[in-house]
Amino acid sequence: MSVVVLGSANLDLVYEVDRIPAPGETVLSRGFEAFPGGKGNNQAIAAARAGADVSFIVALGRDSAADRLAEQATGAGIHLLDRRAGAPTGSAIIFVDRRGENSIVVNSGANAELVDLTAAELRDIASAGVLVLQLETPIATVEAAVRAAKATDTAVVLNAAPSGAVPAELLGQIDILVVNEHEAAELAGEPDGTGERSLLSVLTGHGCAVIITLGADGALVGVPGESPVRVAALKVDAKDTTGAGDAFVGAFAAALDRAERSADLSALVEATEFATAAAALAVQRKGAVPSIPTLEEVRKFREAL
Repeated sequence: MSVVVLGSANLDLVYEVDRIPAPGETVLSRGFEAFPGGKGNNQAIAAARAGADVSFIVALGRDSAADRLAEQATGAGIHLLDRRAGAPTGSAIIFVDRRGENSIVVNSGANAELVDLTAAELRDIASAGVLVLQLETPIATVEAAVRAAKATDTAVVLNAAPSGAVPAELLGQIDILVVNEHEAAELAGEPDGTGERSLLSVLTGHGCAVIITLGADGALVGVPGESPVRVAALKVDAKDTTGAGDAFVGAFAAALDRAERSADLSALVEATEFATAAAALAVQRKGAVPSIPTLEEVRKFREAL
């Protein structure tokens, strides 16, 4: 089978700082690098490095950043379905402090022009085993992709990030929702700090399986009508958490595709364990895309545990 990712691509401008600046504060950077990024791009590369046959539907500008992103994606073995838009390629400014925590500002650019899916794009979605979506592209495009997937037998994974409103009808059409605890609270209409099991109960009420990632507390996996399962985090020395969530989602999609898209609880737990190991490797390296591990690296890491 295969994984199709529909989503964003950005050039990430990463500044290393002692601390993330407060409003009105200026801080000096200890270092600067530019990396390919964007949630869609990161997840596509993560799925490819985790062993999946990947297609990536994306909108890029007509600029050098677009050429760099396209070259890296094809170099990773990804089948690129890229359209060139009038807007500049998306970009992000990222501050990373000494603890590896980050703060990010994204300019959507060409990503906002990923609308009106083409016949070729719809065919790729319909023939895939797994479709992966996020919320850095127009919601109407996400909804159109879900409709195309549901008309066939393509499993839909929605990473509802960055945080934002998602129509309840859309949540009722996807197969698997992946969110962190803050995104879960917003989707459930509950305040931050609400217990994750309560959030899981609300979200699985839409009929989809749900994975809530909890950082150092691991992840909680649930399907409607069954008791949730906690997957433990792996203790590592984090250097940069940028893109770790995307490494998780891409690795999860690849593992799900290898399981022939089974959305039963045991298959989801197994895919989550694999994705947790991929994310644990990613946070030990700098940069979103450079940090993403290969299938062999994840396997060796898990064997050594």
